Amino acid sequence: MREYQTGINRDENRDRFKITDQSDNTVRNRRHEGKMKILLKRASILIVLLIFSGCSVHSPLIKGQEVDLPDSYSSEKPVSSPPVGRWWEWLGDEKLNALMEEALQNNLDIAQAYERLQQSLAIVRTTNSARGPVLNIEGSGGRARKSGVTAETYTLSAATSFEIDLWNKLGSRTRAARLDALASEEDLRSLYISISAQVADLYFLAIEHRAQIELSDNTIKSYRDTLKKVESRYRHGLVPAIDLYQSRQNLSSARAQLPVFEQNLATTLNALSVLTGRFPDNEIGGNANELIDTPEFPAGIPSELLTKRPDIRSAWLRLNATDERIGAAIANRFPSFNLVGTYGGASTKVRNILDSPNILWNILLQAVQPVIDSGRRSAEVERTRAVFREKLAAYHKTVLNAFKEVEDSLIKNRSSEKRISMLKENMAASENSLRIALDRYIQGLTDYLPVLTGQLHNFTAKSRLLAAKRQLISDRIELARALGGEWTDEIMKEYLTDKKGSTYEH
Repeated sequence: MREYQTGINRDENRDRFKITDQSDNTVRNRRHEGKMKILLKRASILIVLLIFSGCSVHSPLIKGQEVDLPDSYSSEKPVSSPPVGRWWEWLGDEKLNALMEEALQNNLDIAQAYERLQQSLAIVRTTNSARGPVLNIEGSGGRARKSGVTAETYTLSAATSFEIDLWNKLGSRTRAARLDALASEEDLRSLYISISAQVADLYFLAIEHRAQIELSDNTIKSYRDTLKKVESRYRHGLVPAIDLYQSRQNLSSARAQLPVFEQNLATTLNALSVLTGRFPDNEIGGNANELIDTPEFPAGIPSELLTKRPDIRSAWLRLNATDERIGAAIANRFPSFNLVGTYGGASTKVRNILDSPNILWNILLQAVQPVIDSGRRSAEVERTRAVFREKLAAYHKTVLNAFKEVEDSLIKNRSSEKRISMLKENMAASENSLRIALDRYIQGLTDYLPVLTGQLHNFTAKSRLLAAKRQLISDRIELARALGGEWTDEIMKEYLTDKKGSTYEH
């Protein structure tokens, strides 16, 4: 270099200096070519890493549906059923339809489940963000004294990093989070089905309580009429005092039943109000007091439960999410590769930070291979495998419970129908027995005991028949709930759109 600088000022050595200058250019070219080869090699390595990025080190443990269901239910023929849809509309009760819409829009349990779904979606975005690059702007400035010299230093730089997902670790975590979010959506669907069943059940329970109150009122009136007849016969000396006291006892017993039914009606309406998001309201649900005949819903075949029951779909999704986490835990034992880069400048003056002589930059490929972690990563793999086995057992149990619930509902429907038929016969017999006993008592052919017994039996028979009719409706509702359904898709879309103005893609 000194010769080159010196030669610039000497004419007599100009030719020799030209040769030296050409040699320096040749060296520079060779160095440049060497650097280019190194850069090409590094670029080739990066390209290979990116091409093979996402290679999984874990084979999925789930190959298909893990449960073989029977071909039919024990009490049903194996016939596929049409979609039930909004089953409560089959009942033809407009007040129930309006109450159901209110509950599905304003129920606070549904609102909480919706927010849990939003949390799951946020977790998906958080987890997926690890697969993208990170860019930070860093800056500093200040004055320092060193070796007796005081100077100002200012820096400004952009730092970026990107993890190459060579073993599909980040991809597995993202898929697991996405499957969890889908499971949360199925949980919300399950809650819709559950809330709809609760609303309908409480609605008809309130109707039963009103019918029981009406029955009690009519019974009290009947007992009063009987008491007047007994008092008249007692005043004429036709019957002993025991008949009068027994008649009054019967009337008092009937009156004592009334507050119980009124209390049950009030608590039922309070529960129904809370389901619709209201404060307790004793006017909710109208004033109907007659139980209707409800149709039976077709049960279909057991295999349809796998697609119609959201709780089964939720358990299946969580099982798959656990399988993905096994892959992430295994991949975490392999080397990780990160691309790290920095570009910026440093200067004693702020305005000169990004001038060409002050520019600083670097591009690095970092590789980290776990060597000793005291068995932490291996233990995590075993833990996730144990969680998978737990979720697999939970999935099997969910399917079995769903099958059991449908079977139980079918049996209850048959039993309630038979019981109602028998109770109707019992009520007719008790009415005839009471009528004959009362006629014979008025004619003086018998004492008051057959009348007393007949009145009690008749009231009990009518009350039990009302309860049985309501129980049959409850069994119908339980069957609709157990069968699941796809009617939640539309209302889910409406709810998600109304709440946030947008939905998310699966």
